Amino acid sequence: MAPSEGTDTTEHVDNAEGAENLLALVRWPGVVGWWEKTWIDYLLTGDEVRRAQGIDDLAAGTWELASWTWRDTTKLDLMVPDAYFSVSVYFDAEEKSNGWYVDFRRPFTQTSIGLDTLDLMLDLVIESDLTYRWKDEDEYAQGRRLGVVSDAEHRHVQEAREQVIDLLRRRTGPFEDRWRTWRRDPGWPLPVLPADALTAAVAVGQSERSPWTATSIPRRMDTQNSSSD
Repeated sequence: MAPSEGTDTTEHVDNAEGAENLLALVRWPGVVGWWEKTWIDYLLTGDEVRRAQGIDDLAAGTWELASWTWRDTTKLDLMVPDAYFSVSVYFDAEEKSNGWYVDFRRPFTQTSIGLDTLDLMLDLVIESDLTYRWKDEDEYAQGRRLGVVSDAEHRHVQEAREQVIDLLRRRTGPFEDRWRTWRRDPGWPLPVLPADALTAAVAVGQSERSPWTATSIPRRMDTQNSSSD
């Protein structure tokens, strides 16, 4: 869960059955961004109390951000416009991927400095053999109790659960095999956040200053089985 994440290399990917115009975001070791401080503390210490505190802070509007440098894996996020979920594929140091990870979140909107969304805490872990398990349902229930997830959003999440399972069953959209064989171009430069990322006035629907532009990605990401896609 992170109210604000760092700049990732991104690109729209068209013609994916079941999920047209996927927005693909990539982060890899060395990418710097701003994340919720309690989440960073949890990553560094494994303290479950700090992790749970993040939901209370989010509900109270008292959460804080801190700088975090992504490490260990390359993470490919596939976001579907207007959908209450995104699908991630993680690649280890040997560029091997194992299954998928689904975050249920508010549909993203583009702003003058990037993308705006909110993780709604519920997750789905899908193994390579297509077995799956729901994750963090207790956190989701806490978010419901504290009003972080509204009744309307809860209904959308319930619908999104069914949408995800249907896409998985048909192995389409973000669950196409081509995403597990995708590889990052090692020549891509590290993306950089705007200097005023935390203080700039944000206008919804405007992208003139957005780091999420085609110029930030050297090549499209819709070529299967290629290390230079």
